Amino acid sequence: GSSGDEGTTWAINCYLPSIVCKRYAKSRIVAFSTGNVYPFSRPDTGGSTEDTALNPVGEYGMSALGRERMFGYFSRALGIPVAIIRLNYACDLRYGVLVDLALKVRAGEPIDLAMGHFNTIWQGDANALTLRAFDHCGVPPRAFNVTGPEVLRVRDVCERFARHFGTRANFTGTEAETALLSNAKEGTAALGPLRVP
Repeated sequence: GSSGDEGTTWAINCYLPSIVCKRYAKSRIVAFSTGNVYPFSRPDTGGSTEDTALNPVGEYGMSALGRERMFGYFSRALGIPVAIIRLNYACDLRYGVLVDLALKVRAGEPIDLAMGHFNTIWQGDANALTLRAFDHCGVPPRAFNVTGPEVLRVRDVCERFARHFGTRANFTGTEAETALLSNAKEGTAALGPLRVP
């Protein structure tokens, strides 16, 4: 949603957090971010960890990093305990990468393999880990990757959907050597296990 309305994206992701921090300066804050603050990584590495140097690609990722910087600034300036949740990608039965891929396979639409790998997490688990992060807020903020532990291959997931639907998956493009992936090992160790793999 950033294309063509970049100013609004930056206002929501950078200006609004300053208002929130001033209004709730006496609270603990758990702020959502995104794995889009990381650079792309090779699937065999397991994805970016919380220690990976931040290097977002594109307007949305850069503005999300701006959001993190605002929460970091006000955490230090006002002594607000903050935790940052870098979420990749929540899914339930109505939305998410798995739903998008399933609908394309079922409709016979081509699936672009350019971003050939991804992480996902069940929305209920993402919610549970986010609530547990209130026990880990700090000054300066502590960041947690919240996603499933698996690096999933788009081709494999689509072929499995195709078998389930009794159809065929149609692909276009080729897999890039890198993808937007997060390693949730540290986040899961701190915040607790997932219920849904």
